[in-house]
Parts: sequence; structure tokens; C-alpha cells
Amino acid sequence: MQKGFIHLYSGNGKGKTTAAIGLAIRAVGAGKQILFAQFVKGLPYSEHEALKRFPEIELKIFGRECFIDKDPEPDDYKAARDGFEFLKNHIKQNNFDLIILDEINIALYYKLLEINEVVSTIEVWKQRSELILTGRYPPKELELISDLHTEMLEHKHYYQQGIQARKGIEY
Repeated sequence: MQKGFIHLYSGNGKGKTTAAIGLAIRAVGAGKQILFAQFVKGLPYSEHEALKRFPEIELKIFGRECFIDKDPEPDDYKAARDGFEFLKNHIKQNNFDLIILDEINIALYYKLLEINEVVSTIEVWKQRSELILTGRYPPKELELISDLHTEMLEHKHYYQQGIQARKGIEY
């Protein structure tokens, strides 16, 4: 690849992270090196265990626990900011073909990170890597710079019937 493109997966439907992981697996099959950085979420998810099975995928978690039903706490801001600083320094030292910033949209929505810094950093990274950005509520700035934008729409979900998240399916 001479230049990377920016993929944006958003919407209230299920499948944003799963789509990103699918691209990561495809990239592994092509011999590429991947960085999967997850913001906001910090609890153990089955996807983490799956990604650890691929030495070509470097997994970094920059969240504590999911705060869907509450406001973020100071430690959530610190985790996201420390994580983004780590990524900016870490990526300079490594050559990743694909960089996934999972739940970056949520981190921006809750203002855990500054949009201007994220956009300027993404513009530098895309010069040599394909970028995948996921999460609900993408800011307009990311919509404008993306080369591909897929929105997952929820038409119905079994959560509405009281079904709780199931290991291996939702987490």
C-alpha cells in the first residue's frame, strides 16, 4: 500500500468492532502487521482472547470499564489520554499496515480525547497505514476525513426482549 484509507464504522447497530476484527483477520492472511487499540472498554472480552492468538496483531486496551449507563470518571479520561499518547509514541517505532482505533468515536463523543489532536494524528498515520475507526456517534470531523463510512443500523435487537449480553456473542 502506498497510502492508507480511513474506514469509519458507526451507528447504533451491532457489528462495528466485529467488522474491524474481520478486516484484521483478512490483513493477517495477507501477511500484514496490525495494531488493535481499544478505547473506553476495559473489561475482559472474548474478542481480546481471539486477537491474542495472532502474533501479527498487537492488542492495546485503553479503558477501564464500559460506562454506558453512567458518566465517565476522571480515570476514564486519564486512560484514554494516556493511551493515545502511548499510541502516538509507539506507532513511530513500529510499522503497522493496519491500525484499528476501536471505540474512538465514543472516546471523542465523551470528550475523553480532543478531536483536533486525533484528526491531525490520523492524517499522519494514514500516510503509511490503513486506519479503521469504530464506535457510535462519530464526530463530523471524522466523517469528513473518512474514505469509507459504513453505518450499522439497528432495526431490532433481542436486548429489547430482555436478553442479556452473552459471552462469545456480545462480549
